[in-house]
Amino acid sequence: MFRGKAKLSIDEKGRVAIPSSYRKRLMEMEGCGGRLVVTTHWDGCLLIYPLPEWEIVEEHVRKLPNSKPAVRNLQRFLLGNAMDRDLDGQGRLLIPADMRETAKLNGQAMLVAQGNKFELWDEQRWENICNGVLEDPDALAAGGDALDSLSI
Repeated sequence: MFRGKAKLSIDEKGRVAIPSSYRKRLMEMEGCGGRLVVTTHWDGCLLIYPLPEWEIVEEHVRKLPNSKPAVRNLQRFLLGNAMDRDLDGQGRLLIPADMRETAKLNGQAMLVAQGNKFELWDEQRWENICNGVLEDPDALAAGGDALDSLSI
């Protein structure tokens, strides 16, 4: 499982260096070996999955009944934008230009661990989200029952 966040620079070729603590786990994870899947998320970030974790998500999304327009849109968006990516020899991940544009990534980014995956945000967008929650803690109330069961 992955925890924490890291500020990353995006180089001129669109690469980000994955922090060594995450990189080590990605290389050692069974079935992963540094192979990742990057896709877009409707919140405005990119999702980065280790390949074994992505395969679980992909199978689940693929099996949803696509007779519903919302499910088809989810499948198109999540699966249709997914790209296989490998860490290079220096532990860098190349983010394709169209994905950088979609997530408005340029210069500085935040890699936010989410347990089984990562979110990659433009640094300013990430700060805006965090500030919004700090200014309005009730914004988390939309989580409903899922949050009610937590005692944190």
